[in-house]
Amino acid sequence: MQSVLEWIGRHQEIIYIVVLMIFVGIEVIGRVPSVLHTPLMSGANAIHGVVIIGAIIVMGKASSDNYLALILGFVAVVVGTLNVVGGFVVTDRMLEMFSKKKKQS
Repeated sequence: MQSVLEWIGRHQEIIYIVVLMIFVGIEVIGRVPSVLHTPLMSGANAIHGVVIIGAIIVMGKASSDNYLALILGFVAVVVGTLNVVGGFVVTDRMLEMFSKKKKQS
């Protein structure tokens, strides 16, 4: 218990920043109109390509016997890829709603 309290004392500023980020994020997302929600979320999902690159770097620098780092890196690559692909699929479906339909003869 004492070590947990020491860790919190050493990282107090970071904990404050994370808590403030949570509150600011909730306020910003809560005030976005529903019309803009889909394009913003699809763009944010596309940014998760950084997660894929970071996971590949972690897996590349991990030793071959560090199974935890390799498994977490692999899971991060898979989940990040799904998020990126999902962002582009949502954007494509959204743009299809605004395209003019061709007349059938």
